[in-house]
Amino acid sequence: MKLRSTLGACLGALTLVLSLSGSAQAAEGNFHYKYVDGHGQEQYATLHDPHSGKCINLYAVGDDDDLPGYGPHNQTDTPVTVYVNANCSGPEWRLKANGAPAKDTLEVRSVRFDAP
Repeated sequence: MKLRSTLGACLGALTLVLSLSGSAQAAEGNFHYKYVDGHGQEQYATLHDPHSGKCINLYAVGDDDDLPGYGPHNQTDTPVTVYVNANCSGPEWRLKANGAPAKDTLEVRSVRFDAP
């Protein structure tokens, strides 16, 4: 009887561990960019611990009809690809993890952080 209880507990623990390994991954840290709002004022936006491996259209600039964001700064632990167009399309540039801010001439509408 003890063998069955022990075996059941081990199988339960294994199931729990396997179910946790499929959870979503995120870059750790902050990704910043600038944009001009509808009143012509420069604003700053931040993604905190952004999801990795999926395309993210950025707030206030993630539509091709909006003015693009600019001056991205990757302060996460994960490299990121920034895209000039929405939906991670068009010209792209790679920014290394914990890198220096890009120049304001680098425009951005969407990003994809490397999956771990």
